Amino acid sequence: MGNCASSLIQGCQYYRDKNGPSIGLLNPIFGGYFISDIEFVAAFDIDERKVGKDLAVAITSEPNCTKKMCNVPDLGIIVLRGPILDGVANHMKDTYLVDETRKICDVISELKSSKADMLICYLPVGSAEATRFYAQAAIDAGIGFINAIPEFVCSDDIWIKKFKERGLPCAGDDIKSQVGATIVHRVLSRLIEDRGQSIDNTFQLNIGGNTDFKNMLDESRLASKRKSKTQVVTSILDNNLVDVRIGPSDYIPHLKDNKICYINIKGRQFGNIPFELDLKLSVEDSPNSAGVMVDVIRAMKVALENKESGDLEEISSLMFKSPKKQVKDDIAMKLVRDKYKLG
Repeated sequence: MGNCASSLIQGCQYYRDKNGPSIGLLNPIFGGYFISDIEFVAAFDIDERKVGKDLAVAITSEPNCTKKMCNVPDLGIIVLRGPILDGVANHMKDTYLVDETRKICDVISELKSSKADMLICYLPVGSAEATRFYAQAAIDAGIGFINAIPEFVCSDDIWIKKFKERGLPCAGDDIKSQVGATIVHRVLSRLIEDRGQSIDNTFQLNIGGNTDFKNMLDESRLASKRKSKTQVVTSILDNNLVDVRIGPSDYIPHLKDNKICYINIKGRQFGNIPFELDLKLSVEDSPNSAGVMVDVIRAMKVALENKESGDLEEISSLMFKSPKKQVKDDIAMKLVRDKYKLG
């Protein structure tokens, strides 16, 4: 129940009026569903400032720091204590308030009793064991699974097979933002090659002040993040010899949920003349991903209704950094629009 969950839940309240504002939405209606059709029925966390609280209270509790969009009334959903596993890095233990004596809930039973349709994984980067625990819990509970973080589950053949065998859909991995560092870097890189120019090298550095950036100070938890953010750019380039470096670079507490990205691209243009592009992007990090997640949730609901199983290839390719199949953005967008009959 961190910043991303907070922005998602606030956003569902903000857009609850079907005739209200639509600025910031990719698709006000997706698969026949409005955002007001999304309901939250269960929630898990490990921090005592959130566990045992109503979901509406938990999403504004420390260490969450994302900006407030609107007031969220009590939802009648109490946040339950989940297992920690590898979800808390050693250097983050002072960031969270954990009561080791509090009983850990039976996640599978709670998912079943809540009649959830799907489970969203918003664990910290580097939570390999914990992500797979919740993926298995979704399978055992007979529900869909959405993996928002850079742990390779929904793009892994072994896990895809597990979901297929149970007749369940999954989508992932590592959610893209609507207009964030990844999509901007990807589109710019593709644009340069499409215009006949060549890229020699490029880098992307990101700084921020939320718990995600603090968690990523531990380089050992960053392997999957660097891989995910790098392959999303390199996968759409024709030149596979481009020197690429992408990833978080520092944690600056006073930035809070604001993420600042620096992108540099060096290459050669007509006549083999060098050029250089420098770009700075500053965005509120968590709402930027929530705007994508509301579409993924509705795509998952449609998949469940249609009894689809395994990786949802179209929505994963468009909305995630590390899908099973990487395709160009315009192609991925067309696939999604055609499948879900979007205007």
